[in-house]
Parts: sequence; structure tokens; C-alpha cells
Amino acid sequence: MPEKTSARLLRLLSLLQAKPDWTSAELAERMAVTPRTIRRDVDRLRGLGYPIESTPGAAGGYRLGPGGRMPPLLLDDEEAVAVAVGLGTAAQGSVTGIGEASVRALAKLDQVLPPHLRRRLETLQGATVMVHDGDEPTVDHETLVTMAAACRSRERLRFDYVRHDGSGTRRLAEPHRLVSLWGRWYLVAWDVDREDWRSFRADRVTPRLPTGPRFAPRADPEGDVAAFLYRRLGARPWATQCRVLVHAPAERIAEHGMGVVEPVDDTSCLLRLGGESIPMVAVWIGALDTDFEVLDPPELREHVAVLAERYRRAAGRRDGS
Repeated sequence: MPEKTSARLLRLLSLLQAKPDWTSAELAERMAVTPRTIRRDVDRLRGLGYPIESTPGAAGGYRLGPGGRMPPLLLDDEEAVAVAVGLGTAAQGSVTGIGEASVRALAKLDQVLPPHLRRRLETLQGATVMVHDGDEPTVDHETLVTMAAACRSRERLRFDYVRHDGSGTRRLAEPHRLVSLWGRWYLVAWDVDREDWRSFRADRVTPRLPTGPRFAPRADPEGDVAAFLYRRLGARPWATQCRVLVHAPAERIAEHGMGVVEPVDDTSCLLRLGGESIPMVAVWIGALDTDFEVLDPPELREHVAVLAERYRRAAGRRDGS
């Protein structure tokens, strides 16, 4: 039995969203249909409001253009709940300009959810608490959209950037991925002038339009974007810089993605990491769940001693002493 037209349209739309440009032959091969069917399906999607651009000629193709009216999405039960949870999180998150829109979208979605899904969502919302630190920096949603589009289209991005010390610089980069980590957004990109990978805090980026030209995609830095970002954040000039001798193999400590790890011998390693405060770094080190010695700064050593005494008293109270 041939695939239904509606399902085929959704699959075609998914392909157009996954890659910036497709030739008609590529789409026909992926969809296992004829180029004539692709042309008809593209016309149907245009009739539904999707702005699909075409390139004439024998090697012509298609791409999903910006803007336009987007028709309702077809969601299964799990997808509907996931979208509702995501909108609820966005309404309280660290991206400016989408909170109110997220609330409106969530209200509209709530109106069309079937009763059993509404009960599931209400149960989930009643059992969870969103904690957002109002002091955390926020990033404008238009900035995120611009960076995400440049990542997707593989177009070079020029932008002004505010360094950690408050000074400004202008950068030219090949954007690779946007990463949300610890309540902040980061752009991982290949810095064209420095010929190396860099990470940029999105709230300190001011894009300069237009983007371009196009560039060839690169493999993930260090084979893993998340691991690369963890290492970069540990090595950056935080207000608090620390060195700790950890009594565990370097390979094991490196798995935590916490700072820069240098092996000392088979059973110990040197960990260099930074943070916004001494208490924060102390908590991170404690999470390693192994013995360690604080080398510097002295303030971290003193705070760890305070924590040790506090934990000793807490353990003693539990024993009734």
C-alpha cells in the first residue's frame, strides 16, 4: 500500500528542515518517489503556507525559506506533553523576548489537549518546581535565532563580543553549535582569525548582518561539543582560579568534564578549574567523590576545612552524639 499523502508531506517537510538545500533528485531518492511527485508535494506544502523556495534549471532544487504562516503540527501524546513542558520552561527561562509568547502558546495548546493529556500535564506541573536565578544574564531571542540560523545554513557570522573583563572585540567565526549549559547559552564556533575553536557566551554576542559566505562543515571539536565546552569553561579566566591535586587517575576525573586535567602519575592528577565563587568550586570538587588536596588558593583550603567541620558535626548529630 503506497504511503499516504499526508504522511509523505510530513516526511518531505522534515527533510527540508533538516538541511538547507536539496536538489529535486536528492529528495526523490530519499522519498522513493519520482521528481514529479516531489514537485506536486512541494506545491501542496506551499498551499498550506510553507515558504519553500525553488531554484530553476536541470539541477534545480528546494529550500525552506524564512517566515510564512506555519500550519498546526500533528503531535502524538508524548510529543504534546514534551512541547507543553518545553513551553512552560521557556516561560521562566533565560531567553528574553519569548516568555510572554511561550505563555500564550501554552494557553492555546492547553485548549486543544485531550482530557487525559491535560491531567498528565497538570500532574507533572504540580510535582515540579522551576527555580530561576533572576541575577543570571539573559540572551535576546533574536540573537539566538540569528546564531542558530547561521549554524544551520553554515554561514559565517560577524559579531561584536564583550570579553570577560568588559572590553569589546569584533569576531568572524564559523558557527558550529549552540549549547545550553548551567542556565546560560554558548556558541561553539571556529574562529577564522585565530584558526581555532572558541566558545562565546551568547548574552555577550551582538551579531552583524548579513551573514555569509557559506563554509564547509567541520567535525565536532575534540570529537564532542559538550566535552569541549566543559574544558573551555574550566580553563577560562573565572573570578576564582583553583588548583587541586586529586588522588584518582586522570582518565576518571576527565570524565566529569570539570576544568583541565593533567596526569601526575597512574593514581593522581592535577585539576585546574575556575568558578564564580569559592563555595561553588568547593561543591564541584566534592562531587568528584574522591580524596583531594587543595593547592591554591588558600581561601578554598579554608572553606573546605569549614565544610569538613560542618559535615563532621552533621554526622555526629545523626549518631546521637
